[in-house]
Amino acid sequence: MSRPTTPHDALFRKFLGHPETARDFLDIHLPASLRALCDLATLRLESGSFIEPALRTACSDILYSLGTTRGDGYIYCLIEHQSTPDPLMAFRLMRYCLLAMQAHLDKNKGRGPKKLPLVIPLLFYHGQVRPYPHGTDWLENFADAEAARALYGNPFPLVDVTAIPDDEILRHKRIALLELVQKHIWQRDLAELLEPLSCLLRIASATDEQLETLLNYLLQTGNTVDPRGFTERLIHLSPDEYKEKMVTIAEQLKRIGWEEGREEGREEGREEGLEEGREEERLALARKALAENLSVKTIQIITGLSEAEIHSLRLH
Repeated sequence: MSRPTTPHDALFRKFLGHPETARDFLDIHLPASLRALCDLATLRLESGSFIEPALRTACSDILYSLGTTRGDGYIYCLIEHQSTPDPLMAFRLMRYCLLAMQAHLDKNKGRGPKKLPLVIPLLFYHGQVRPYPHGTDWLENFADAEAARALYGNPFPLVDVTAIPDDEILRHKRIALLELVQKHIWQRDLAELLEPLSCLLRIASATDEQLETLLNYLLQTGNTVDPRGFTERLIHLSPDEYKEKMVTIAEQLKRIGWEEGREEGREEGREEGLEEGREEERLALARKALAENLSVKTIQIITGLSEAEIHSLRLH
């Protein structure tokens, strides 16, 4: 728990940090519907604060854990003692409650199924403007509260490319290339994707950078028993306007020993973990590309590394 920064903060914590006093406070002030969920006998003070350092002179917070009829739960109490009440306080309370949920997940990582705990927000107000001048419904903080309620009170939009039939994806214009490749990137051999890919390259326009990134993504992330053959066949099946660019990409990959580096990276991935292996693969490719004097922009596209990471390799 952070140290008190104001007299208000010190008094607030001295009283509400005392378990019996806190139980009386919550028993009196929690709405009946929420009180019915809580087992106040299990109330326990938790350490830490979610308030940003710059705001700690304007408000204080305290977090309790407790059992509820729905499992583990928390009560997050915020005291506002700034002279001008914050009209977005309801949103801030919700944001702090989300941080408390994340702290719970971090604390219980690896212990059973991941479920969010109930975190009950409670605002303690004692300001000079009386009564409290703002609402406590965080959705009212939006310009269009009804639109916000419809959005955040319902399941969010989902684009599940794994469930979209290929023939439907082929009609998705400029985004079809991304969707098709991401849908099938985990399949056993990308060679099976050659026909629909070549079809899309003919009917869907792609920028040079999109095309370059796409090919590198396919070759470095996907699986194929014959990477060189896959590249050659894809180039052969591609429209004429893409052939020259794709040949250039393939030659750049060959110059930096992509196939050998890919196999080394995969071997390390098997021994030390797939993600670490892929990271080593990208770094090895970047070093070879630097040695071949390829541009930083090209190396970024080939490896997915940031400009800063590439410059760091150059320094070493």
